[in-house]
Amino acid sequence: MKATVTIREYARLTTAEVEPTLDVAQLSQSAFDWLCELSASFSRNGATLLQVDGRHALKWDSYVGVVEPPCGTRLEILPKHHEQDHCLLKSRQLLRKLIQQALQLKPREASVASLELFDAPLSEWVMGQFLTELDLLVKRGVRFDYQRIEEEQRFLRGQLNVVAQMRQPPGRQHHFQIRHDVFLPDRAENRLLKLALELVAKSTQDAANWRLANELRAMLAEVPASRQVSQDLRAWSRDRLMAHYQAIKPWCELILNQQMPIAVSGEWRGMSLLFPMEKLFEQYVEGWLRHRVVPGAHLTPQASRHSLCQHDGSAMFRLEPDLLLQQGKQTWVLDTKWKRLDAADRQNKYGLSQADFYQLFAYGQKYLAGCGEMALIYPRTAQFSRPLPPFDFSPELRLWVLPFDLDKDVLWAADDVDFTRCLSQQGQSWPRSA
Repeated sequence: MKATVTIREYARLTTAEVEPTLDVAQLSQSAFDWLCELSASFSRNGATLLQVDGRHALKWDSYVGVVEPPCGTRLEILPKHHEQDHCLLKSRQLLRKLIQQALQLKPREASVASLELFDAPLSEWVMGQFLTELDLLVKRGVRFDYQRIEEEQRFLRGQLNVVAQMRQPPGRQHHFQIRHDVFLPDRAENRLLKLALELVAKSTQDAANWRLANELRAMLAEVPASRQVSQDLRAWSRDRLMAHYQAIKPWCELILNQQMPIAVSGEWRGMSLLFPMEKLFEQYVEGWLRHRVVPGAHLTPQASRHSLCQHDGSAMFRLEPDLLLQQGKQTWVLDTKWKRLDAADRQNKYGLSQADFYQLFAYGQKYLAGCGEMALIYPRTAQFSRPLPPFDFSPELRLWVLPFDLDKDVLWAADDVDFTRCLSQQGQSWPRSA
């Protein structure tokens, strides 16, 4: 059995003996060394996975998910969001919900009941979701396709390959070179599913997952596993006859490490899935807003219409706000930040970053011509449960700092936040600040 170590963002990892919590944990020396090498590969690609804190300690950064060093230890990293009452369970539920939004999975999987019933580490949950979808697909019927076979037989079948037959050496004229079509399940989609199934069967530590995986392996015994993952993914059909395959594709890509914001690559191919928490939060807020934008309003993610300056006839330092909300001639700039604020800590500016305010000021000048309304959206916590008073860059340019409740899916807005009129209330009243 694999040992599972569960921590959360910014936790401390050490090889020394410590009392394990979500914020500090002990690792074996081999797992510690492997993480150091993994961090070096991230750094070469411009990302920070962790910081070395002395010779025997590491400090994790803001990536969440799961990694499996070759020694067999499974390291699960959860969001640092909940502080009270079943932090582990709530953090797992939150992470799964954010991943489902990031992968744009269909609503059926996003039910709260399914999240509560499957109380398992992230990797087991991913494998369980994949197996459930594959079981449904097999019951509906695996798609077959015609495969062209060219072979030598002692009887005629299909079409005679005249050129190959004329090249037969003396004494073998009684053998026929033929080509014919065979109806087989050997197609790109099925090969990818078989490869993902083999990985799950080898990786899972859950008895129910292992049992279902081996049942499905027996059902798909005649399907070969993919040997060219990238090529088969490009060949995945989107026609209407393959519509029932679309639900399983995100889970298949997730397991094969092909569609990840950050995927651990290299020779070791364990169940290693890492997501930058800032991107997950941004995509979740975007999805929430997109489902509530009223007709006539438009939401644009990662707009890139303007740059900070011009140099030698070309634009330099492109300005890309997370979200641009437009209705008619009016525009609002919205930006998300995954950071914990403290509304009572006025002396330290609530934990706000001066660099973020410079960034928003530049957005306001370029996208709003110095006149309008912007918002910074942070996760709602016990220390930051109400919108802060507005920040005025000028009498015409205002910035709101708003909390987004990830548990109740609610954006908390003050009475005079203008852009909320572009969002439908869907039968609920907007929560207002006191």
